[in-house]
Amino acid sequence: MSQVFSEETHRNLIARIPECTGREVADWMNTVENGPSFLRFEEKVNWLRGEHNLSHGHAKALIHEYDLRRAARRFG
Repeated sequence: MSQVFSEETHRNLIARIPECTGREVADWMNTVENGPSFLRFEEKVNWLRGEHNLSHGHAKALIHEYDLRRAARRFG
C-alpha cells in the first residue's frame, strides 16, 4: 500500500535526506535524472530502493520532489 505524505511531512523528509543518506538532495535529483526512464512513480521508487538501498519513505520523497521540480521547470 502506498503512503500519502502531507506537504509538511514531505518537506521534513527532504530536509533529512542529506543526514540520512550522506548525499545532498541535488545529487539525488541528478541520480534520478540520469537513471532509467521509468514511466510509473512506483517503478522509480522501487529502482531507488533497490539500486541505492534507500528506505521506501526516502525514495518516495525523492521521486515526488523530482516530479515537483520537473513540473516547475516545465511551467516556469
